[in-house]
Amino acid sequence: MRCTSARTVAALAFVGLMLSIGGPVRAHEIPADVVVQAFVKPEGRTLRIVVRAPLRAMRDIEFPLRASGNLDFGRTDRTLRDAAVLWIANDLRVLEEGAPLPAPQLIAVMASLPSDRSFGSFDQAVAHVTGPPLPATTEVYWDQVLLDAIFDYPIRSEQSRFSIEPALARLGLRVTTSVRFLPPGGTERAFEFSGNPGLIHLDPRWHQAALSFVKIGFVHILDGTDHLLFLVCLIVPFRRLRSLVLIVTAFTVAHSITLIASAYGLGPSALWFPPLIETLIAISIVYMALENIVISASRLRARLQPQALLIPRHLSGLASSQPGHSVVEPSLRRRWLITFAFGLVHGFGFSFALRQSLQYAGSHLLTSLLSFNIGVELGQLLVLALLVPALQFLFTHVVAERTGGIILSAIVAHTAWHWMTERWAALREFAPPGIDLVMLTGIVRVLLGLVIAAGVVWLVTTLRRRKATGRADAEPSRSLPFERLR
Repeated sequence: MRCTSARTVAALAFVGLMLSIGGPVRAHEIPADVVVQAFVKPEGRTLRIVVRAPLRAMRDIEFPLRASGNLDFGRTDRTLRDAAVLWIANDLRVLEEGAPLPAPQLIAVMASLPSDRSFGSFDQAVAHVTGPPLPATTEVYWDQVLLDAIFDYPIRSEQSRFSIEPALARLGLRVTTSVRFLPPGGTERAFEFSGNPGLIHLDPRWHQAALSFVKIGFVHILDGTDHLLFLVCLIVPFRRLRSLVLIVTAFTVAHSITLIASAYGLGPSALWFPPLIETLIAISIVYMALENIVISASRLRARLQPQALLIPRHLSGLASSQPGHSVVEPSLRRRWLITFAFGLVHGFGFSFALRQSLQYAGSHLLTSLLSFNIGVELGQLLVLALLVPALQFLFTHVVAERTGGIILSAIVAHTAWHWMTERWAALREFAPPGIDLVMLTGIVRVLLGLVIAAGVVWLVTTLRRRKATGRADAEPSRSLPFERLR
């Protein structure tokens, strides 16, 4: 009996302990979505930052509450200051000309209602935070209150270049931060990012913007599975340096044209355009993979049936351009032309991924775009440097080149086919676009870009033809016997 009573008392004590602990934990749980707003403005010898963040994101601080759970506005000043320093100032790293600034001075704090709209401009936000506080009788639940704060950093000159590293991601599971920079005598620059973006140059020099976008382009091509699979399709039938350089350069030039055109507003802005481009990218991978299968199958047939080495030219759409009869080899010229056409499509895909990053370009938009393309090119060269030897080893020691090319291309085609069907289903959710002035303007812009691209293709083709003609005139003509395919 005593044992039962002791167990009952122990159980009740344990439940009471859990309840007493559970209350604060629920009140200070990590919020799912947090939005932070900030203004940054240099004035004379001071850099002023005005920040707004939700109070519910600042955990481990016991705010004074009434019995109803509402915030006690008459006793919040000290805890608001502690929260502003602990959860905001300590996570802001500010640099002037690359040198870190000392800890800021907390000028003012304010507990604001969720309906307050004073953060529409810098001046309104400063006037609100430095103004009279809300009445002590204000009734609002504590986790609906916003914390506003003003921090001042000592600086050498308002004309300096400033950078900021806001590590505010610990405020919630998904933190979106909006920063508006007001340089002296300049136009306001707005930044919006998720999580911890790293160091942001608020007014970058051209080399800072260039370096940032080289990194963005390099990382993007390595993260883009669809672009990598397209690159694999380009490599499988052509692994000689001269052929690869021509094909990859055609892809780079093409996606650079549409990327720059899109960044300058020359591409369609309709909602259906991004899913259309994503569908076309999947189609481009399927097409290239199927073409590789045809090439590999033709090579395999040519080896099994030597008499098939020579076929009528009109029967070989993928044959090299030799007069009369042709060896079954993929036409390099045809391949780089197709690569150029699909590169135009992939350029729009790059532009969608780059839209949010363009806010870091400052006044160096063209430099940033060209630097992004350089980063993409460097990433492609890295992929080539890794894939070409890997494929060479695979086709030499594991599986025959013709059979391996078919298997590898079939795997790529299967993957891209699923992407294509999924993206086509998403595209069909949009109603067919109506023909209006905006639609016609977009069509004209696209046609203008295609004309420019066609001009580039014509120029390159003409130069190559002249070079080939000059080489043929300089060398004596030789008739070569047909060669056995590898």
